[in-house]
Amino acid sequence: MPQARSLRTRGTMNENDENGPSARVTRAKAAALTSDVSAAGAKKTLQTKRTASTTTATGTQRPRAALGDVSNVNKTEGAEAKAGKKPVAAKAGLTSKATVQTGGVQKLSRTNSSRTATRTALQPRDLNKKPATNAHKRPSPKDPSDEPPRKKPELGRKTGPIVEEPEVKEPGISGKDLNDAVQDLDTEDLDDPLMAAEYVVEIFEYLKDLEIITLPNPDYIDHQPDLEWKMRGILVDWLIEVHTRFRLLPETLFLAVNIIDRFLSAEVVALDRLQLVGVTAMFIASKYEEVLSPHVANFSHVADETFSDKEILDAERHVLATLEYNMSFPNPMNFLRRISKADNYDIQTRTLGKYLMEISLLDHRFMGFPQSHISAAAMYLARLILERGPWDATLAHYAGYTEEEIDPVFQLMVDYLHRPVSHEAFFKKYASKKFLKASILTRQWAKKYHHLYVDGSEQSSYAKDEQ
Repeated sequence: MPQARSLRTRGTMNENDENGPSARVTRAKAAALTSDVSAAGAKKTLQTKRTASTTTATGTQRPRAALGDVSNVNKTEGAEAKAGKKPVAAKAGLTSKATVQTGGVQKLSRTNSSRTATRTALQPRDLNKKPATNAHKRPSPKDPSDEPPRKKPELGRKTGPIVEEPEVKEPGISGKDLNDAVQDLDTEDLDDPLMAAEYVVEIFEYLKDLEIITLPNPDYIDHQPDLEWKMRGILVDWLIEVHTRFRLLPETLFLAVNIIDRFLSAEVVALDRLQLVGVTAMFIASKYEEVLSPHVANFSHVADETFSDKEILDAERHVLATLEYNMSFPNPMNFLRRISKADNYDIQTRTLGKYLMEISLLDHRFMGFPQSHISAAAMYLARLILERGPWDATLAHYAGYTEEEIDPVFQLMVDYLHRPVSHEAFFKKYASKKFLKASILTRQWAKKYHHLYVDGSEQSSYAKDEQ
C-alpha cells in the first residue's frame, strides 16, 4: 500500500509547475520505489495497469485527458526506470515545448498536436497552390481550357491598369488619363447631399442646353428705332446700383438683365419705357431668386416715383406673358462655382471672376456667347492676372472650354478693361475693399499687357457700335 500512495503523489504532480518545491524529493522517492517494483514481478504488473495512462509494456504513450500534455513526463519516467537518473526527467519536462517544435516527440497532446498539424499542413499548401496550378496549365497546350489563362496574364502585364480603369474611377481614386491628368473632384462631395455629386454632371449638361434656349437676339437693337446700345449700358449700370443698394444676390442681377434682353428681342419698346422694363425685370428676378424680395413700392421709390405700383405690376404681367413664364435661365454664377472647384475655391480668383463676368452685362458684344463660355473666360483671365498657373486639363474639363475656345471672349474682356471707365456705378462697386478692389487691379493689369492679347480692330469695332 505505501507503493500505491507514492504512485498517486507522482501521478498528480506537474513538472511544469515552478512553484512546487518538493518536486525533487518525490522524484527521489519515486526512483527508489520503482527499483523495488522492478524486483517484484507481480507488483510490476499491477503498477503498469494502474498507470496505464502514462506508459505501457511496449513503451508507447497514451494521452491523458485529465492532465493535459504530460507526454514528456511519461517518457522520462520510462527512462528513470531503466537508468535511475533524477535530473534527466526534470530537464525533459522543462524542454517539452522545444522538443515539440523540433519533432523530438512523435506523439503530442490533442490540443497542441491539432494546432501544429493544421499550421504545418496549411502553410505548404498555400505556398504551393499558385506554382502548382501555373505549372499545371502551361505545359499542356492540347487542353483548350489553357488558352484563355495564357492570354490573361499577358494582358494583365501590359494593359492591366487600362482594363480595370472604369472600375477604379467609380470609387473615386481620381482618374489620370493617358495623356492629360484630370482629377475627379466630384467624389469628394459624395457624403454631402447638398452638393448632389451623383447628378452634377447631368445637371450641368442640362444647364448647357438651357443656355442656348435662353440666349437673346444679339442684334435686337436693329428693330428698336428709339434705342441704342449705349442706352442699354446706362440702364444696366443703374440697375447695378439698385442691386447694390438692396443687397440682392448676384443671381438676381444676371437674371434681370437676361429678362430685359429677351423681352427687347421680342417687343419694341419706346425710350421713355425702357426704365420701366428694367425696374420690372429686377422686380421679377428678385421674386424668383431672393428669399425675401423687396416690395414693389421700393422699386417705385428707387425710380423716383416715375412709375406707380400699378404700372410696375401691369408691366410684370406683360413681361411674363411675353416670355411665356420661362425663368429657367442658367445663371453664370453656377458655372463659375463649378470652375472654382477645380481652382481649389480661391477667394481672390473668384472675386475677380465675378467682376469680369459682370462686364458681359454692360457690354453688348458678349450677348451672343453662352453663359458657360463667359464664366470660363472670366476665370481664365482672373487666373492670368493673379498668376495662378496654366489652364490645365482639370480646369478645362470642369469649365468645358480649352484656351483656344476661350480666346474670343477673353479678348473682349481685356479690351473692355483697357478702355476708359464708362460705367461709374459698376466701377465703384468693385473698387471697394469688399471686392478686393478688383476693378482697379484689373485695369492696371490691362494697361501693361493689353498689347499682348488684343488687336486694335476690337476697339474700333466697339467705337462704331457706340456711335
